[in-house]
Amino acid sequence: MEFSLPLADRISHFTENLLFLSNGHGEDLITLQILRALHELIPSLSLEVLVLVGEGKAFRSAVSEGWLRIVGPSMRLPSGGFSNQSLRGMIADIAAGLFQVTWNQWCFVRSTAHRRTLIIAVGDLLPLFFAWSSGASFGFIGTPKSDYTWRSCLGSDISDYYHCLKGTEWEPWEYAFMRSSRCKLVAVRDQLTARGLRKKGVAAQSPGNPMMDGLHKLSLPESIKPFRRLLLLCGSRAVEAKRNFQRLITASSLVKCQTPIIILVALGSEPSAKELEDVLSGLGYQRSSFLSNQIDAQSSWTKGSSNLLIAEGKFSLWASWAEIGLATAGTATEQLVGLGIPALSLPGEGPQFKRKFAVRQSRLLGGAVTVCRSPELLAERIEILLNDHSLRQNIGSVGLRRMGLQGGSAALAALISKLLLGH
Repeated sequence: MEFSLPLADRISHFTENLLFLSNGHGEDLITLQILRALHELIPSLSLEVLVLVGEGKAFRSAVSEGWLRIVGPSMRLPSGGFSNQSLRGMIADIAAGLFQVTWNQWCFVRSTAHRRTLIIAVGDLLPLFFAWSSGASFGFIGTPKSDYTWRSCLGSDISDYYHCLKGTEWEPWEYAFMRSSRCKLVAVRDQLTARGLRKKGVAAQSPGNPMMDGLHKLSLPESIKPFRRLLLLCGSRAVEAKRNFQRLITASSLVKCQTPIIILVALGSEPSAKELEDVLSGLGYQRSSFLSNQIDAQSSWTKGSSNLLIAEGKFSLWASWAEIGLATAGTATEQLVGLGIPALSLPGEGPQFKRKFAVRQSRLLGGAVTVCRSPELLAERIEILLNDHSLRQNIGSVGLRRMGLQGGSAALAALISKLLLGH
């Protein structure tokens, strides 16, 4: 590479190879945002991603556009990647071949490390270990952990004292990997967490939150202005999501409100609309033509005074219309409160969205998500929020602060390109 060239020319002639390791559904969405920003910045860069959990459905559009490749072994696990939160899930994953696929993935990273200019690990310990053990130079984008989860409520859980003793939620072996001379970049989700790692000798940065990129508050259609609006996020793991969907719908049916309510059910690639429609039929809901000409939904449903719309791929649009979120999701819930919209959660059987997960999420987001112990309490909380605009705004402002500003993807892409270009 000729370093006497101007920066723009160096970028246009850049043809290096970069591998991302992504460790979950939420991480896939974050990784995709960063990959898009990198592709826009350096179109000639060869971009590849190894999906460590699941099948990488989030990347399919980029693959079809021809600028990204999914490489290496992958596998859809019964637990959805949350075997560490459920003994039953762990047993099911092991029976399905968890150890074998993990070994094959590690071998793939090791065997192809010599072809990489840089490996970027996105997630937590597993991709970080893979990148460190590859022998290649690497960067790490730590997505799940934040010191807000223990510093904001110190003393409410015994693990808080453990993290306080360490001074960070990251474990000693994790920040030991981050201190490697081959680790060229460490980026975490907020400045508080970055400061904790810097005290451990890690040059951690917090350039912005890629989760919020591409999300904007949009104007409300006239057709739904007469209604109160709830956004339902049941999660992305089909079996668990169906159970949680049924519980959230049952809870919402208990709400007493003089103004009619619309429940907007925004889905990703899983579960399918058909699966949830079967649940609605079992609960006595009927298909309808409610707002079918005004709102681009896959189906409309009614039961008494309850009105419900279902659609896949509408999250970014429908989230901006919502007044309150009903959520048993991970990343999507964080994105929702990052738009300034308060959310309520109702923990279920798991394997992901159990009470421990919900409480941690609430603490991470400063209480912008309220954990409800029962459907009745969730319905009561919906009524309180619907009747108190100031309360909704105050809670929403906490979510805005905790999730931060947009632009994280572009900032991270710029940092990665600086490492690659040596400038």
